[in-house]
Amino acid sequence: MKIKMEVNDMKIAVSVMSDDLNSMVNPVFGRCAGFLMVEVDGKEIKNSSYIENESMSARGGAGIAAAQSVINQGAKAVISGNLGPNAFMVLKQMDIKVYQASGLSVKVAIEKLADGKLPEMTTSSVETNFGMGSGRGMGVGRGTGRGMGRGRGLPIKGGD
Repeated sequence: MKIKMEVNDMKIAVSVMSDDLNSMVNPVFGRCAGFLMVEVDGKEIKNSSYIENESMSARGGAGIAAAQSVINQGAKAVISGNLGPNAFMVLKQMDIKVYQASGLSVKVAIEKLADGKLPEMTTSSVETNFGMGSGRGMGVGRGTGRGMGRGRGLPIKGGD
């Protein structure tokens, strides 16, 4: 659902992969590296600052903590690739609109938002624990080496 967003004198939190306006919007919210806090007036970007996502490697509750962090920074909207149900609920309770952007730079995402061309999320876009790797990788080495090397260096016959 695309709705023209009034972005006059507003702070928008964008989940990012690095700390500049040319950075790509991160496909995850709760476990992204950080957020670019972008102050906009229409399509004009007045200011931006980067905050690290301190909950990125949390054992649990990363989405909720990340949502609280952007709320504390004064965000009125969020742009991200995906949001889990807990983070989405926290943001919605604070009347913060959430927009989905994939494969776009921060600058382009802000422009599209101002033009009403970014879809607003009306529900979470992924299941709980989406960004958590299960860590169940099984090594493929077969470990059959049983080196019992007890070389005794036998003399060569017929030599000097």
